[in-house]
Order: sequence, then structure tokens, then C-alpha cells
Amino acid sequence: MAGLSLYFEDGHDDLDDFGFDDYGSECDGIRITAFLDAGQDNLTPLGRLEKYAFSENVFNRQIVARGLLDVLREFSDNENDFISVMETVARMSEDGEPTVRAELMEQVPNIAMFLHESQPNFPAAFSRYLVPIVVHYLTDPNNQVRKTSQAALLVLLEQGLICKGDMETKVCPVLLDLTEPSSDDDYKIEAVAIMCKLVTMLSKETVEQLLQRFCELCSDARLFQVRKVCAANFGEFCSIVGRDATEKLLMSKFFDLCSDSLWGIRKACADCFMIVSNSTSPEVRRTKLSPLFSSLISDQSRWVRQAAFQSLGRFISTFANPSTTGLYFKEDGTLLEVPRCPSDRLGHKPTAKHTLSPHHSGSNNSPLCIESSNGPTVRPSHTPINQDGRSTPSLESMSRGDSDSRHTPPQNQQEDQNFNSFLYWRPPLADISQELEMLKGQGPRTEGEKKEVVVEDRKMSSLEPATCTQIQKVLDCLQPHMDDPDVQAQVQVLSAALKAAQLESQSEEEGESESQTPEDGKPDDESSQNRVITEGRQTPEPPTQQARDPAPTEEQKEAKNVIPQQLLDQYLSMTDPAQAQTVDTEIAKHCAFSLPGVALTLGRQNWHCLKDTYETLATDVQWKVRRTLAFSIHDLALILGDQLTAADLVPIFNGFLKDLDEVRIGVLKHLYDFLKLLHAENRREYLYQLQEFMVTDNSRNWRFRYQLAEQLILIMELYSHDDVYNYLRQIALTLCSDKVSEVRWISYQLVVEILQKMYACGARELGLNFINELIVRFCHCPKWVGRQAFAFICQAIVEEDCMPMDQFAQHLLPSLLSLSLDPVANVRVLVAKAMRQSVMEKAYFKEPGSAYLEELEETAMTLQADKDRDVRFFASLDPNMMLMDTSALI
Repeated sequence: MAGLSLYFEDGHDDLDDFGFDDYGSECDGIRITAFLDAGQDNLTPLGRLEKYAFSENVFNRQIVARGLLDVLREFSDNENDFISVMETVARMSEDGEPTVRAELMEQVPNIAMFLHESQPNFPAAFSRYLVPIVVHYLTDPNNQVRKTSQAALLVLLEQGLICKGDMETKVCPVLLDLTEPSSDDDYKIEAVAIMCKLVTMLSKETVEQLLQRFCELCSDARLFQVRKVCAANFGEFCSIVGRDATEKLLMSKFFDLCSDSLWGIRKACADCFMIVSNSTSPEVRRTKLSPLFSSLISDQSRWVRQAAFQSLGRFISTFANPSTTGLYFKEDGTLLEVPRCPSDRLGHKPTAKHTLSPHHSGSNNSPLCIESSNGPTVRPSHTPINQDGRSTPSLESMSRGDSDSRHTPPQNQQEDQNFNSFLYWRPPLADISQELEMLKGQGPRTEGEKKEVVVEDRKMSSLEPATCTQIQKVLDCLQPHMDDPDVQAQVQVLSAALKAAQLESQSEEEGESESQTPEDGKPDDESSQNRVITEGRQTPEPPTQQARDPAPTEEQKEAKNVIPQQLLDQYLSMTDPAQAQTVDTEIAKHCAFSLPGVALTLGRQNWHCLKDTYETLATDVQWKVRRTLAFSIHDLALILGDQLTAADLVPIFNGFLKDLDEVRIGVLKHLYDFLKLLHAENRREYLYQLQEFMVTDNSRNWRFRYQLAEQLILIMELYSHDDVYNYLRQIALTLCSDKVSEVRWISYQLVVEILQKMYACGARELGLNFINELIVRFCHCPKWVGRQAFAFICQAIVEEDCMPMDQFAQHLLPSLLSLSLDPVANVRVLVAKAMRQSVMEKAYFKEPGSAYLEELEETAMTLQADKDRDVRFFASLDPNMMLMDTSALI
């Protein structure tokens, strides 16, 4: 800008006196409001503001717009002056120059924050003067001004600076006008985009005002850009308006968008499929969304198929029911136990949180959210909490090996025996109680008895012998409902019973039947009872019957219809190498990412459906796939339980321990979470392998060693004091000598924890041995960083009460005091800090008559007279003042 002067000009005025020489955009340090200062004219500051705000020179007006926040601060002491400034701003908003309007709008968020902070003085200024400007600029003919106003509006909403009334009466009406069919194309596209961005920040009532228009926009046949924006934000609308509005108004639009002629719109639908599913009932999810999703999986566009496969695991997870699995994932990927009634918690310690780290994705994907719509968790306002049930068996039934996978709502435990997933997933089918009565050879019953029989029979418990004709009649009654997957499962069961009855009849005709009918004509229950259950599986039958039955078919290996079989098959196909070539080269990583959610949905009793897939992923040639599994193996262990973990996960876990560092860090980061789920004898085997974590592919990877120290602090509670002393102590001491200060810092805390465990367990002899080792290794260390570490360790021991103070005074205090004369100032700094802030504040040392009080005071006086300024500062510092962080010194 050399040689070029910029002036505020109005006629012949020259503002050199106001400091605007050589003013440019680079000169951010200049006070923009300098033009308000007194100069050659006799105008008041308000007069000068008026003069330059409407100057004929565009640059003058731009400078005023850019400095509005400072101008408002200048006049904020006087309400009348302040209102005059705001009225000037309102008039400036009508400036004919787009750059002035854009400059003004860029300042609006900052001005709004200033007004919000000064609200007691100017309560309605923002709503009265600035909101109308923001709304008016949404229809500005200049593209830059419109974009600036849209950005400002989003910031205002995110900061909560626009009240609900202004949104409903000023903003929403403009958006509705701009999205009218007759509206300009550019305006409509921009308005749809801003409407969809606003939806997550608005109340449900306000969104409902926009819902009808949104539905119309989803069907905009002329502008594909409008449909694409609607598809990309469809899930947000569903989650805000809730299940009823989603199913009645939005679901048909979603079907249309999923079959749109443009692949980009179909891809957007696949991306938001999980959120849409979470906003629907189980019936809609199973009967409508599942077939719709399958169409996206097989879409002609590779990009659509890719997005669908990436969303497949998340969609499957929406079938999970936390009330029956006992676990649920929060929005941030944390796996938690479902809260129980207080009576259920008696005698149980709270379960620690298990977190799916964002790192395990290996990409920019957010942590997997596989939380069911009825999950008992705090969710953002745009994610509703539905009250629907899902068909995953409870943890209790899993552990008992129950085969009937009942729903068990926590608030209705008494109804467990009468509750059946077959009834829950669908409205009741046609009443076939009469036919079922025929199977039992009994006459019709009363209405009340019928209900009881229907429940019992649909649980398929203890059916007595029936003729082929009678079973066939029941099958005929179910035929009209064969499009229902659950009915298909029932038909499979009855077909098996029909086949058994046919075999039984054939055996009796040939005289091969071993059972005899008693004289009273009633069949022998013990010999002829065929026990079957829901969901297409059979309970063990007498050996003679088992010998007659063929091996289970693939259909009988289904996941008990917790989810549609087609979805499970599609998910399992993600490990097929052909899919990587035709769909997505990273499809295996997406499969690995969502596997814990799928496993939680299926339940541990269906782990056999996923076991082969998991083992395939664990041996994938891509380290990113193995890394993803390594980061989530602790969550999977919690889902599967100790027996399946020991049998199926421990071997894979052991393989990860010997993998690349990129994979090993996954198991190391959650080592404690995994080990605590193992039995004590299995857990102890890993003591011998912890030393291997000290060796890394890259010695510069100090974060690996830092993570090891962090995990060892947690792991100590899992082992005895002898094991800690024999195995963890040496690792801790080695880490304390690390070249990286961050590793040393966390390792000193590890050392303190080890000493605390020794004394907490009554192992004073081991504790004393460890103290002597610390003195030799650190207090007498030839390097000053070691001696400095000793001072820090001593302070931490005192602050955390790791040992009795008399033991500390006897075994550690003399060595600490000896370092007060250390030749290195950095050592004396930490000694002074430990003495003044910790040791001398302990009642044991500062009580009158303490044997150590005089020695401590003498040492403190010596440090207060130290030649080093920092040492004197910490030796004289008031212990009640904010403690300074000295970690940088270590």
C-alpha cells in the first residue's frame, strides 16, 4: 500500500487527522471508529456517524459497516444514543451497494452477542432492528449478501440468540414464501437448504409448521437440487417430528426419494436410513423399510450400493432393544448398561463405561451410533426417544440358554410369561384358537380361556400329539399371512411337526412304535410330546425323535428372526472379495465398524451367525480392518459374555497383540476394559505379555508407551499386590526413564499408584523395598531429571495419602530434604513446591510438637532465600492460592 492513501471523502473533506492514512484490510490493528473523534468539523459523534454512514464514497460506508460493533460500544452508555445508532444501522441496511450490505451482515452475529450480553439495558434491540435485516437479506438480489445472511442466521441459531417467537413469526414465514412453487429457482434451492439446516435447532412445534411444505418439496419434479437437499436432511425431519408424523406424512415421500431417477438422491436416502428407521415402529421397520433398503443394496448405481452397505450395519442396529439386551450404545459410541430399578441394583457395582473410540473407524466417520429408538439415554433434541420394543433376547435369557427369546419390558416384569414376540411384532392375526383346540383334542372354550390358549399355543409349548389333518388345518389358516416373516417361522415349525406326525403315523402302521397307549385311551405324554418353540427353532426331543430328524438346514440357522434374514445375509456378504471389487474397496472396514452393533442386535445366542464373519475380518489383509476390530473388541466381549469371549475372542485378541502397532494400539487403548471381562486365571496369563508393549515398530511412537502407562494404572486393580510388584513395577520404572517428558509424567503417577497398592494391601515389606528402589533410582540419579522426578513422586505420595505419614517421614522425607541443596535449580523448584504445598500442609507435620516441624521450617527458609527466583517463589507461595502447573519443568 506504499504511496497510496485512502480517505473518507465527502466533497472536499479530508480525514487525515483521523488516522486513516494508508488504511487497508491488512491494518486490523487500527481503531476503525477513529472517524468519530473530533476533527476540523463541529459535528457531534452521532453527526459524524450519520455523515460517513451515508457518504457518497462507498469505501467510507464499508468502513462504517465494518466498525459497527465498536460504534455500538462507544454509545452503549446512553440508551437514546444507542437507539439512534441502531436506527442508523437499519437505514444502512438499505444501502444500494452489495458490498456494504455484506459487510453489515458479517457484523450481525458479533453485534447480536454484544446485545445479548447487554440485554438488561437493551432487551428488544436485536429483535426490533437486526432480525428484520437478516430476514430481509434472505431475499436480497445479490448472491453474496444472501449467502452471508444465511451463514449469519445459522450462527445466531446455534448460539441461541434468536427467540422462538422471532423464528415463528419472522423467519419461518419468509422461508415458506421462498419455497412456494412459483418462487425463483435460486431462492427456492437456497431456502430449502437453510430450512433443512435450521430444523435441528428448532422446536418440534416450529418444525411441524414447515412439515407440509417439506413434503411438497420432496416431490418437486422440476428441481432435482431441491429433492436432493430434502433427501440429505430427511432423517433430521423424521427425528424431530416423531413416529406418527413420519409414518403418516413422510414415509411415502421417502419411498419416492429412494426410487428417484437421480442416483445422488438415492444415495442421500441410503446415508440417512438409520435415522429414518429409528423414527418408525418395529412393524414399519420390518415390513416396509427392510424391503426398501434391499432395493438400495441392489441399486444399479455403485455409489448408491456403496452408501447402502455403509449404512447396513447401522440400520440393522435399529432392530435392537436395550430393554432385552441390557446394553445400549449412546450417541458418542459409549456402550452402557440399561439402568435398572433400584431393587435390581442391590449388591451390584455400577458398570464402567465402554467407549467405541472415534479412532477405531479409521476414517472420518463418526462413532457408530447403534442406539435403539427406545434407548434410555440423553439424546440431542433432533433424535427422538421412541417407545417401541425390539426382539433381541435379554441378557438373563441368554445366560440361561433360553430358546424362546421373549420380550421383557423392565416396567412389566409380571407379564413375562404371557408376552411373545410373535404377537408384539404384528397386530393379532386371524383367530385360530378353534384349530389349535383341535390339536389338543379339546372342545371350544370361553373367550377368556381362548386368550390364554392363544398365548400358550403361540409360545408353542408342550403340544400334544396331533393328526396330520389337524396340523394341516392350522397351516392353511396361516397361508394368507405368508408375507410376514414371523408367520413364515411359525409355518416352518408346524411343517416340522407335520413331518414328525407323518413319521409317527407311519411308524405305528408298521408296528415300530415304541410307545403304548394306556387303557384309558389317552396318549402317554412322556413318549409322544413334541415340544416346539417360536422363531423357527426346536427344543431337544427324545433321542429316538432326534435320530429321525435330518441335520438342521441353513434356514434353521437363521438369527431367530430378530432381524429379517435378507438383511443379515447382505451384511454377511460384506466380507466377500467380490463386493470389494464391485461395490467398495473398504467395504470390509465398514462391516467391521458396525459389527458390535449387529452383534448387540442379534444377541449372544445368535453369535454363531457372525462368528465366521468376525474371524474373516480379523485376518483381513488390510490393517485398517483389523485395527477397527481391535478398537471395539472390548465392547464385543461385553456383549458376548465371558464364555464366548474366552472361546472366540481371546484367540483373536492374542493375534492383535502381535500385529502392527496400528492394530496393537486398538487393544492397548482398551486393555483394561477387555481384561476385566476375563476370568482371573485367563487374565493372569497376560501379565507375562505386558512387557511386549514396550517394544514398538517405531521407537518415536511415544504415544504408545504413554497409553501403556495409562492402562497399567487401571489394570492394577485386576491383579494381586504380588503380581503388581513382580510384573508391573519393572515396566513402570522403565517408563519413568523414557526420553519423552509426557511419558515420564504419567509414569510417575503409575509409580505412586503401585506404592499405594502395596500399603493398601498391607504389603509393607514390599512397599519398603519399592521405596528403597525409588531412592536409589531417582533421588541418587546422576541426571537431574531423575532427582526432579523424585520430588514430584514424593509430593504425589503425600497428596494422595499413599502411605502412613510416619512411614513417609521415616523413609522418604530425609531424601526429599537432601534435594533442597541440589545444584540444579529445576530440582529445587519441585522440592520447594512439594514442601510448601503438600508436606508442610499435612497435619502430621505442622502440628505443634511434631518432631519434623523444626527441620521443615529451616529447609523452607533456606529455599526462600535461594538464589533462583522460581525457587524463592514456590517456597514462599501461599498454599491456598491457585497452584501453578509445573509439568513443563519435568
